[in-house]
Amino acid sequence: MDKILEAVVMSSYPNNVKQGLVRRVIEAAKQPMDSEQCWSMLELSTKLYLTGDTKYKREVGKEVLEVYGHYHPEEFEEFFNVRFLLSLLQEGYGPLGKRSHYVLDYIQLGLQFVLESPSANSIFSLLRIEVLRKICERPSPKQCAKISKLLIQHPQCIPTGKHQLLFCQQLIRCIGHFQCVSEGEEEIMEFLEQVNKVSGLLQRIWRTQTSTILPSLKELFTIISSTEEQEAPSNALASVVQFVPLELMDGVIRNLTNDDSITDVQMMMAIGRMIDWVSWPLGKNIDKWIIALLKGLAAVKKFSILIEVTLSKIEKVFSKLLYPIVREGALSVLQYMLLSFQHSHEAFHLLLPHIPRLVASLKKEDSNSATSSLEQLAELIHCMFFRFSGFPDLYEPVLEAIKALPIPNEDRIKHLLGQNAWTSQKNELACFYPRLASKSETGKIGLINLGNTCYMNSIIQSLFMASDFRHSVLNLTEGNSQPLMTKLQWLFAFLEHSQRPAISPESFLSASWPPWFTPGAQQDCSEYLKYLLDRLHEEEKTGKRIYQKLKESSLMSQAVEHHCLNKTLIEKMFGGKMMTKIRCLKCLNVSSREEAFTDLSLAFPPPDRNTHGSTSILPVEEIGPQFIEPPENTGQLTGSPWIKRKAPMAADPAALPVLVETLGFQEPGEAANPLSGNDVGVDKAKDPLLAFGEQACAPKDSRSVPDLINYFLSPERLTAENKYHCEKCASLQDAEKVAELTEGPHYLILTLLRFSFDPRTMKRKKILDNVSIPVVLKLPVLVAPEETEEVCQCGKDSAAQGSGFMSVVYDLCSVVVHSGISSESGHYYCYSRECTDTVPQGQPRDGTSKPASDKQLDFEIQWYLFNDTRVSFSSFESVSNVTSFFPKDTAYVLFYRQRPGRQSCLLHEALAEAGRLHGEPSLHKDLMEAISKDNILYLQEQEKEARNRAAYISALPKSPLWWRDLDRDKDDDSSSGGCSPAAGGGGSGSFHGLVF
Repeated sequence: MDKILEAVVMSSYPNNVKQGLVRRVIEAAKQPMDSEQCWSMLELSTKLYLTGDTKYKREVGKEVLEVYGHYHPEEFEEFFNVRFLLSLLQEGYGPLGKRSHYVLDYIQLGLQFVLESPSANSIFSLLRIEVLRKICERPSPKQCAKISKLLIQHPQCIPTGKHQLLFCQQLIRCIGHFQCVSEGEEEIMEFLEQVNKVSGLLQRIWRTQTSTILPSLKELFTIISSTEEQEAPSNALASVVQFVPLELMDGVIRNLTNDDSITDVQMMMAIGRMIDWVSWPLGKNIDKWIIALLKGLAAVKKFSILIEVTLSKIEKVFSKLLYPIVREGALSVLQYMLLSFQHSHEAFHLLLPHIPRLVASLKKEDSNSATSSLEQLAELIHCMFFRFSGFPDLYEPVLEAIKALPIPNEDRIKHLLGQNAWTSQKNELACFYPRLASKSETGKIGLINLGNTCYMNSIIQSLFMASDFRHSVLNLTEGNSQPLMTKLQWLFAFLEHSQRPAISPESFLSASWPPWFTPGAQQDCSEYLKYLLDRLHEEEKTGKRIYQKLKESSLMSQAVEHHCLNKTLIEKMFGGKMMTKIRCLKCLNVSSREEAFTDLSLAFPPPDRNTHGSTSILPVEEIGPQFIEPPENTGQLTGSPWIKRKAPMAADPAALPVLVETLGFQEPGEAANPLSGNDVGVDKAKDPLLAFGEQACAPKDSRSVPDLINYFLSPERLTAENKYHCEKCASLQDAEKVAELTEGPHYLILTLLRFSFDPRTMKRKKILDNVSIPVVLKLPVLVAPEETEEVCQCGKDSAAQGSGFMSVVYDLCSVVVHSGISSESGHYYCYSRECTDTVPQGQPRDGTSKPASDKQLDFEIQWYLFNDTRVSFSSFESVSNVTSFFPKDTAYVLFYRQRPGRQSCLLHEALAEAGRLHGEPSLHKDLMEAISKDNILYLQEQEKEARNRAAYISALPKSPLWWRDLDRDKDDDSSSGGCSPAAGGGGSGSFHGLVF
């Protein structure tokens, strides 16, 4: 019968014809048969099953085996003996030998017919040893899956005792060697199924023998933490973790993170490889284990590992959001990585270039998964905006991409940031500042944030960029008996000459710290600036005679000495004077008091007040961006309205003072034409009211800096509870109070009073109104009769007789921006540029103007953005638009520099003379030596860090180029990629890229 069957199977007849003949043979086999005939049929069926070159032959062999196993059990048991099985497992079968692929299938098929036989236990004992040996030989995923299938169906064959633990460990090592060699989607799905079968066997063993779980996990950690492997272990190991009971997580993580035998390099290798597992599809709880280990490392303060791993892996995790099949887990890991990385903006900024493209892809996908992920991603981004504000140039494209998505409230943001931070002790991360490989391309140097000290950093950078003040500070001689000014000199010198990308202002912070400030808390930068200038002024005033030293070095002429000898440097640079006048409306008596100031605090008018129609003494002009010499008639002194007219009444239109003047402000995108003097510099100046009415800088309902100055200078009625006690009338009377500037400072500091106390919430709230900022401003300054002749000698304008006002021109040089909604929180950064005298060398200083075309355009002066350690190029357009894009980012403190001419001519001439004699400030010997030593030290630090970092990075697991995921999505819109909801995980190429 075996010869007949073999002839039929090997014949060339069609399969349906052969199938009929085979059926007859099988039916005949169900009848009683002698032992020799059974052996012949079992040998033939074994041959067909193990060596058949077609599926049909193997199917016939299987059917015959099953019939003989069922109807001839004694003969089958005798044939299917231990020796035969051992030979199959160790030597294979027939000409294929060990290359026979179906031995394990054959054994699994035959086992079902010998389970009750006397030889069953011997067979089980043999298989328990042989499967362990097979696993140690690292079979292919397909063979390993067959072993798992055999053992799951026949658990009696699973190794026992010590061999069981060894089997689990070796099985994990075997999984670590799995590689999918094909890129076809069917083959990949088959590979995933094979891996799931193998890990399913581990799950079965762990359920019955829980004592094997922890040793198995230890073996897993040994594999993924190894630094000796040539190839990275397979991501298929992720399938193992999903079956570890979550109740063991805390203990496992605690043991790992507290194990002193595990080096930092090994730990970094392990967590890096685990993070790569986010790309393993259909894995459960993988994200939970990754986050738990990250939290465990934070608990034992392994911040170096966390930082290196986050920066090296976060972009790859982000790219996996493209794929619906792994999106949920990848997003969980991404959320923790970003929300916990709060000491630096580095991790978030790595993602900025990729966010708009990912958002566009998720919108295009239009699935529930994509919609949910978009909302979570937008919430995450807003948390990062809140934590790392001050980068408007980088954030603008991202904000544009997510503008249609929901914005979380501040309480929600603070909750997310608070619960995910690595540590609540900020000083524990003080040494982990953002890594800056080299100095900013701007050539400028940043300041390290020492824990909510951005308020100081912004002020220091603004003062540093005030070049006249900086040069004066750097020119101070040694032994000037001004300790705080000396520390400022050292800080400025390092900002000027250090090779570091950023320096620490720790020494200056401790010296200039207002005693009522709370350490580590955010403070008001305006309050700090006032305190700092006052300290510097008082320190010099108490006996430090800087101008006498200038006199001894012959830097100042006798005329200038007389003008400035009694002034401190702070008064000279930032000091102005203001006259406050109060007039009794009954007797018209006027009392006045002159006060010095270093800044003007500008309140916001009430919402119902029309600032464009507010009244003040003389026009404040807001000038276009080009350099404009004031026309002849604008410098004429305008008489004080209180001297020339009677007491004004509110209802008397004729009695209203002259409106504050605002000249047309040019939009940043509009070309500045230096020859268009008729439009900006002349005609509008001739008609202040017309100029004000044609203001082009802002909509009617918005505010501008001139509006706030208008409000500041406009008369205030003192009535009801605020009545004025008139000495002449000897009683309380209605009165009118007005402020007049009598001396314009060299650097005008304007503070916009955005913070007001809210009695309802008992907190200081912030006014978020957008205020347009003119790049050039004219300020009205009152000139006394005795000063008129002296002042006008410096210019060409003729002065009217008696007291009057003249316009002083100021150029914007710094804007300190506050990001946030409270003075007790948020972040400060500043825009700055260096404003210097634009009068070319050799130009006569008699005040005669030169054509505007020979002047430097204001927009050509480079703007910089200073945000703690980061310094970047910027523009006035960014200054103007920052609040439009980021409503919580508002201008707070402004620095303007006075242009040379008229009132400031003496000071400008002195500064120019000092600059011509000495050029760049020369630093004293000790300071130069300190800078040189620190630069050498920095180079040594760089070399050491480079060596250490090279060792760290070489330890990190190598992984495929993450950006290919994003590039594929961008370049191949027509393919069924991972972003397509219909794809369910993508086409063949994208799916392979996802998993491997």
